[in-house]
Amino acid sequence: MEMNQYLSMFIDESRDHLQAMNEQILSLESSPEDISIVQNIFRSAHTLKGMSATMGFEDLASLTHEMENVLDLVRNHKLKMDSFIFDCLFKSLDSLESMVEDIIQGGTGQADVTEIVAALKSIVSGEYTKGGAAGGATAKAAPTTVVGGELDEFQYSILQQSIEAGIPVLRLEVTVRQDCVLKAARAYMVFNVLEQNGEVIKSNPSVEDIEQERFDQSFVVYYISQIETDELQKQVASVSEIDKVDVIVLDQAKLTELMSPPSGSNAAAAQAQTQAETAAASTQEAPKQEAKKAPAAGGAPVAGRTIRVDIERLDTLMNLFSELLIDRVRLEQLASEIRRGELTETVEHMSRVSSDLQNIVLKLRMVPIDTVFNRFPRMIRDVAKTLDKKVDLIITGADTELDRTVIDEIGDPLVHLLRNAVDHGVESSAERVAIGKPETGTIHLRAYHSGNHVFIEIEEDGRGINRDKVLKKALENNVLTKEQAERITDDEVNQLIFASGFSTADKISDISGRGVGLDVVKTKIQSLGGQVQVDSTWGKGSKFSVQLPLTLSIISAMLIRLNNEKYAIPLSSIVETMAVRQEQIRSVHGNRMVEYRTGVIPLVSLADLFDVPGGTNISENETQVVIIRKGDKMAALVVDEFIGQQEIVLKTLGKYLTKLFAVSGATILGDGQVALIIDTNALIK
Repeated sequence: MEMNQYLSMFIDESRDHLQAMNEQILSLESSPEDISIVQNIFRSAHTLKGMSATMGFEDLASLTHEMENVLDLVRNHKLKMDSFIFDCLFKSLDSLESMVEDIIQGGTGQADVTEIVAALKSIVSGEYTKGGAAGGATAKAAPTTVVGGELDEFQYSILQQSIEAGIPVLRLEVTVRQDCVLKAARAYMVFNVLEQNGEVIKSNPSVEDIEQERFDQSFVVYYISQIETDELQKQVASVSEIDKVDVIVLDQAKLTELMSPPSGSNAAAAQAQTQAETAAASTQEAPKQEAKKAPAAGGAPVAGRTIRVDIERLDTLMNLFSELLIDRVRLEQLASEIRRGELTETVEHMSRVSSDLQNIVLKLRMVPIDTVFNRFPRMIRDVAKTLDKKVDLIITGADTELDRTVIDEIGDPLVHLLRNAVDHGVESSAERVAIGKPETGTIHLRAYHSGNHVFIEIEEDGRGINRDKVLKKALENNVLTKEQAERITDDEVNQLIFASGFSTADKISDISGRGVGLDVVKTKIQSLGGQVQVDSTWGKGSKFSVQLPLTLSIISAMLIRLNNEKYAIPLSSIVETMAVRQEQIRSVHGNRMVEYRTGVIPLVSLADLFDVPGGTNISENETQVVIIRKGDKMAALVVDEFIGQQEIVLKTLGKYLTKLFAVSGATILGDGQVALIIDTNALIK
């Protein structure tokens, strides 16, 4: 079988499983007794192992197999999680990620994992030192009580409680053909079919033995599923080189008949203990299975509903549609001038269809920023542990969508900012307690839309930026002169930390202190057309705010006129349009303000701002204004005329016209004129 065609699929799915395992192990660290989480981790590890073995990446499959062994003991209540086991699992995931990255770079996915494999094996054998402390208590795996020679008490209890909950329990005996060459491969395909439709509780021989082809011609599987028996039998039998499939639906009597539980008073005690231990996990799992599999009970399983598309194809589609939109606007303009009924009707229909198409095209490129944020909880956990600090990461706005090209580039700058927040910002637990702060520091990671931009904020309740220390370091590094230092503002001091090679760390570590980081952050964000600002209060904390363009090719905008020039204001940043009377305009400290709702907001003349010939045209009667918003701040923009709402194609101004104040791009209108797109965020401080 040619594997290259499946390589990209393997890489994408491996990344998904590794990310899921990272998140689940973090959740398990908070709730170490929750067996349902362990079950989810085990499934991801098992799937990753099967994919790796099929693709021929043996080191990946081997390491995942050792993780499976540990997780199997935990989910069967034979081993309790502790800090040593958590660290081993996290190190295993790091190794797996390195192997997948090696495969992406064209390697074979091989790595020296001898040390981590030995640690995992010591956990399984019970020979490891609990908690990693020398001379500590040794954790031994609990002995397994076998029921009827095939099921231990835990598995028997799961089947028993599933029957009581009304969920079908099946016993399958699968026989492969005598002339079958790759028995393990066929068995893997059978398990793949089973896992798509239900839950495998036990196989005999074990899954490990089956994968190593240590079985004759048949194997037995105990299985929970809502799928019809005939349909299940048909699906399993459809796997190549499967001779026959015998399916028995087990009721309590058959379960007892096939696998009698231990006899005597000890049996009752053992069963009671097992039921008490597994009640929570079983009652959670049973309804999940019932809800999940119910739709499939009446027919064939639902096919996959997603496909992966090359990003370059989406770029091409977006560019073509941008050109189509310009022609659509031109057609609408011509139809309004010619005023032919048939033409107007056709153009209106085309406009409706193209609007629907536009929404789909835009959504294709938009990706929730969660795809970047979801790797940060694990990173914060590791950095905080390295620095011996306690830190909580609170994420909000993870569903905020951003263009795929920006998503791919913004990850590294955010990593720098978050690591900086943990290292330089949050104090140690002892320091925090001494100054009356909570022992655990808090970092807020937020994302939200404003206009045609996305804002990402990283705010921590740490020590803040020390003005004197920053100035001293800046003078030492000749970043500024003594004269400049005497009249520099706090905001300008905060911006000094983005200077190249600048660092206030007292010692060099793996986290910081080498003068590489924030200057790279600023450069990268600016290359994306964004900017970064920092606000800090000494002793209370700092907030880094990153502003990024959506970089969409198409946006909804309000076209306005200033004398003889046309401009576009992104509709997403507009609160409302209104007319204000002369008596509503006031002067506060030399600045014009206008009454709005229960307060006053700044009045900004766009004509003066952009040096439009003719200047401000504030009428003595009523003046037209656009109310814009950035976060919780607002302003009123003076305009001469509202032309109307329109879908516009956002074009960059090229490499020569860069860093123009309050201008984010341009658009070509239906009549061929060019209108500048106003960056409203730059108008509100």
